[in-house]
Amino acid sequence: MKVLKKYLSPVVILLLMILFSSCKSEPIVEPEITLAKEQMNFTKESGTAALAIKTNVKWTVSSSQSWCTLAPASGEAGTKQITVTVTENSTTDPREAIISITAGSLTKQVKVIQELVKFTIDNKKYTVEAAGGDIAVNIQAAATYTTTIQPSWITLKSTSTDNKIQTFTVAENVSPYTREGNILYVSGDILDTVKIQQTGKALSIPADATGMSSTATELAKKIKVGLNIGNTLEATGGETGWGNPLITNDLIKAIKQSGFNAIRLPCDWNQYADQTTLIISSSWLARVKEVVQYCVNNDMYVILNIHWDGGWLENNCTEAKKVENNAKQKAFWEQIAVTLRDFDEHVLFASANEPNVVDATQMSVLLSYHQTFIDAVRSTGGKNAYRVIIVQGPSTDIEKTNKLMNTLPTDKVANRMMAEVHYYTPWNFCGMTKDETWGNQFYYWGAGNHSTTDTAHNPTWGEEATVDANFALMKKQFVDKGIPVIIGEFGASARTNLTGDALKLHLASRAYYFKYVTKQAIANGFLPFFWDTGGLINRNNYTVSDQQALDGLIQGATN
Repeated sequence: MKVLKKYLSPVVILLLMILFSSCKSEPIVEPEITLAKEQMNFTKESGTAALAIKTNVKWTVSSSQSWCTLAPASGEAGTKQITVTVTENSTTDPREAIISITAGSLTKQVKVIQELVKFTIDNKKYTVEAAGGDIAVNIQAAATYTTTIQPSWITLKSTSTDNKIQTFTVAENVSPYTREGNILYVSGDILDTVKIQQTGKALSIPADATGMSSTATELAKKIKVGLNIGNTLEATGGETGWGNPLITNDLIKAIKQSGFNAIRLPCDWNQYADQTTLIISSSWLARVKEVVQYCVNNDMYVILNIHWDGGWLENNCTEAKKVENNAKQKAFWEQIAVTLRDFDEHVLFASANEPNVVDATQMSVLLSYHQTFIDAVRSTGGKNAYRVIIVQGPSTDIEKTNKLMNTLPTDKVANRMMAEVHYYTPWNFCGMTKDETWGNQFYYWGAGNHSTTDTAHNPTWGEEATVDANFALMKKQFVDKGIPVIIGEFGASARTNLTGDALKLHLASRAYYFKYVTKQAIANGFLPFFWDTGGLINRNNYTVSDQQALDGLIQGATN
């Protein structure tokens, strides 16, 4: 050794020392990972959360699913917050991702669970044009759901086999006002709403003379004899409120087959209107339009009015109610007119029913109501710019009309106006139900129809000569001046309490009364409309219930 050391230089010795030093092993560090949690839970919505990790060496992190992203993706030893971000789970199943944290040879995992979509709707608000149409609602649901539609003008058309698409039909909005409806969905404890907003028809459009060529006089010649469908559309509580069934197309067919070519529809509006906004239910407007369509489809002329309607106009032709009632008259007739604007001259509008007027002051108020009616109808344009309109005399009584209705409202369209009166004369025969101290009922009427055994109930006035005189007044006052007259109602109750020869003579008298009034009305240029509430034509089976009365009416119209 001494010899070796002697011959080794200091430099060589230094190199050997460095060589032996480099051959020694570095100490091995065992990787460690500490996780704050082993599972992370998210709702179905997109979101972020922090995952705390601690390592003693460098680390990397990765996700098994693209909808779950991580930041940062790597780091040095120590404690670090990793931001975990998930997108919305738009599926109907829960989903999982695995986060892998690797440090050296060690890997630990964290499970990410995101809830399923229990129930969701892609679009919760739809805007539909007045013409209506279909909308499709896209639904994602993990469980069954129920659907509730609040307005009747929205109906469920179909549901896809996988229950993911529901198609709804939105009916035409016949009103000039925007309307809103809701479709309610319930799935478990989840309640969701789809809102439907539908625009209204234009309040006014350009005038359209198509199908409106006839003047009032020309139109009057086309109407032979008409029938009232009474106690139905004007019934309190709804169309069937007074015991009659809904009006059907088959009923209109039966009326036409019985010999009538026109129908008067007494109609209520006020009970279907919001008393603050005066907006009439769009469903009611649509129903009335449906009935009018039945008539037109059967080539029938049809008169539509504001009937008694709770008496807001009829019982209030007064200065105290003038402003309020004119506002309602305007609002109602604008809506009615817009709803029915597209019908041709087969449809006529009548301002009121039997407005109670006893003097010139009240007559002035009534004329203001009629003027508002005409202006409202004309303002809506379209075919309404030329539609024939009807104004009522005071109480629709011939004598009062002759005395008080010395002027008519103004119409900017010439020769499109008719006047209306009713005829229940003599009342003792037509409607009186019991004998009074001032006079008895008349069971019999007309030449050759007086009783020889029940003379107490023979008429003492109001027979043929009275009909002739009354009708002559209206002819001179209106028809001769180019204003046709509507006999909007006439009729006489059947005294079914009678028996034997008395009943036979009474019914013969009644049929003769119908024949005579109808014949004389037509002869004077009037349009007669018989008042019926279901006694003439059965509303359930559409058969004639009173053939004798019907024969009288049709004979009067044809002979």
